[in-house]
Amino acid sequence: MTLQMELPTADDYPTRKAPEPALLYRRDPVVWPGAADGPFTDDELDGYNARGYTRVASLVTPVEVESYRAELKRLSSDPALRADERVVVEPDSDQVRSVFEVHRLSRIFHDLVYDRRLVDRARQILGSDVYVHQSRVNYKPGFGGGSFYWHSDFETWHAEDGMPRMRAVSFSVALTDNYTHNGALMIMPGSHRTFVSCVGRTPDDHHRSSLKSQHVGTPDQASLNLLADRHGIDVLTGSAGDVTVFDSNCMHGSGGNITPYPRSNVFVVFNSVDNACAKPFSANRARPEFLAARETAPVRL
Repeated sequence: MTLQMELPTADDYPTRKAPEPALLYRRDPVVWPGAADGPFTDDELDGYNARGYTRVASLVTPVEVESYRAELKRLSSDPALRADERVVVEPDSDQVRSVFEVHRLSRIFHDLVYDRRLVDRARQILGSDVYVHQSRVNYKPGFGGGSFYWHSDFETWHAEDGMPRMRAVSFSVALTDNYTHNGALMIMPGSHRTFVSCVGRTPDDHHRSSLKSQHVGTPDQASLNLLADRHGIDVLTGSAGDVTVFDSNCMHGSGGNITPYPRSNVFVVFNSVDNACAKPFSANRARPEFLAARETAPVRL
């Protein structure tokens, strides 16, 4: 079943509408009520609720990691894919930066995205059935992997995709070891409880430039200073096969990679079926389907 709501929805998280940035209180739960029993313990859910993220060590086996790495290499070297708009290259080179909707391009990654180890955890956090809002692989090769500036995913999904509530969760599956020096994910723990309302109007077809280097929809430095001073910054190092699960409104980013050691991951976003995207809140039209699914049929395992 496909749902695309066209009626206007109250905007509790206004952004890209005012001349000055603002910090707004979160109006949604972090762990939603109604969740069935799942893989997370109560302590793990409490930690996720407090920090906005949790880690699951060695969720993916070494054998699986090797198969995903091989598939990653195949996708990045496939000349037929270079003309596909789902493939994004670095702004200053022809190196692949991301491949979106990867669960539709690859059977191997399809099976990972629809794996019970991920889906059951998403259902437990969101308190409902879920669908896949977005999937992608991120490449950050040695000697050239670009940075991802500080941002809240929800700000973009709300402004440009029309996601009404903070009822989505992201899974980052590490395909390489993550060190402090090879562009590891950084998160401000606790920042998920503050929404940073950004300045600047959304240009038409903004995704064509923002996927390479985003400027509209990024937080101002004063807000980042305040959040960092209040919450600190966690650098999420770990091993290939580890999975980071984080809230849609976590302030996060990663630096470039000038080391010889690559850092790549598979990124999956699950959204509640009760949180289907409506009209964009701060854009003239919605982004393409490969960035924000409008097919909201619940995942069935």
